[in-house]
Amino acid sequence: MELTGLLPDFGNLAFTILAFLAALTVIVAVHEYGHYIVGRWSGIKADVFSIGMGPVVTSRVDKHGTRWQIAAFPIGGYVKFRGDANVASGSADDEAMAAMDDEERRHTMHGAPLWARTLTVAAGPVFNFILSIIIFAGLALATGVARDPLSVAKPLNVPGMEDGLRAGDEILAIAEHETPPLAEFHTIVEELPDTAQVDYRVRRDGQVMDVTATHPFPALVGSVSPKSAAIEAGLKEGDFIATVDGTPVPTFNTLREIVVNGDGAPLTLGVLRDGTPMDVTLTPRRQDIPSAEGGFETRWLIGITSGMVFEPATRTPGVWESLTSGVDRVIYIINASLSGLWHMITGAISSCNLSGPIGIAQVSGQAASMGATSFISFIAMLSTAIGLLNLFPIPVLDGGHLVFFGYEAITGKAPSDKALNIMLAIGLALVLSLMVLGLTNDLFCP
Repeated sequence: MELTGLLPDFGNLAFTILAFLAALTVIVAVHEYGHYIVGRWSGIKADVFSIGMGPVVTSRVDKHGTRWQIAAFPIGGYVKFRGDANVASGSADDEAMAAMDDEERRHTMHGAPLWARTLTVAAGPVFNFILSIIIFAGLALATGVARDPLSVAKPLNVPGMEDGLRAGDEILAIAEHETPPLAEFHTIVEELPDTAQVDYRVRRDGQVMDVTATHPFPALVGSVSPKSAAIEAGLKEGDFIATVDGTPVPTFNTLREIVVNGDGAPLTLGVLRDGTPMDVTLTPRRQDIPSAEGGFETRWLIGITSGMVFEPATRTPGVWESLTSGVDRVIYIINASLSGLWHMITGAISSCNLSGPIGIAQVSGQAASMGATSFISFIAMLSTAIGLLNLFPIPVLDGGHLVFFGYEAITGKAPSDKALNIMLAIGLALVLSLMVLGLTNDLFCP
């Protein structure tokens, strides 16, 4: 695929680039601030804190002697600590260090105690994880969580709901299945009939009654995945898929079976958008997705998740519950990323699952186009991924420096400059190779 072939997928190219740079700037700033502030708390002084690389656009020096600057190219950032030979903090400026007394050396990265250096280096990835947790927790607080018992806040305007559910209805049973607590709601979903309408038992205004309404999970678009067939075909959240190739699809499960069993053949979807009928043609893509057992499975997908036929009543979670939810999300992303990497290394899934800068930029632009919530959530996921990447034990990454510190803790001495330079060169080659692989995937993978 030619690079120019990717550009139409971006929609507005400028918007995509700006979204990508905005996400990257936030994540890099938080990562580098983690290094800076923990270093300062540990007694290590910073000479420069830079957002961006290259020529300096603007700067100021604070009371601690640190120059805060914005550079011309917003493709990264760095903290240059006292005594560093370069912005990578991998080696000391021997001439500058030799001119310092013991007290001055204590305030450098290379003269500080091992514990201070370790905490300072580890703080970058840790702050990425903290950013993700705070974002996920904040989204939970802002949007709320569905409350028990399951109740209707607002029925959607879709076929079959005209005389069915109403706002305020408490759902007691669906198709003779008693409604379980929300944490266990998934246990009855697969047992519901694949019919366009089902019977509900509800409590309305204090009275229990039976009503017939649309299946709780019709072929309704709950969300659209970036870099998917659905988003490129123009599907949007809230679209109601009535038919596939002219055949009615009563439930999301029916739609899923058609896509999975269609062997990648193009599909024409009959869609209702705000009551207006339209046709959308797309081609499912074969993708590797995490399985319930912890591995991966390969399926044909169009890139949508199901939406409920009504907006459930919500409650505002407590701060602790929200933070716990944020931690769980970060742990899930880490586990899924490590599992995916292992399966790529072993050849169980395609290396095309690894995206490069073009692919990440494309996702950022599409996430931003779906609204603030989607874009902010993307920043949280990307921040987790970058934090995890930086912990890999590869020289030039934070994880590599932590390995060097571990060696120093065990042997009582740091690696020699010669060994350090060799390992840094190897690490740089590995990182560049990874970047080339990602870029190649962006250009040539389907």
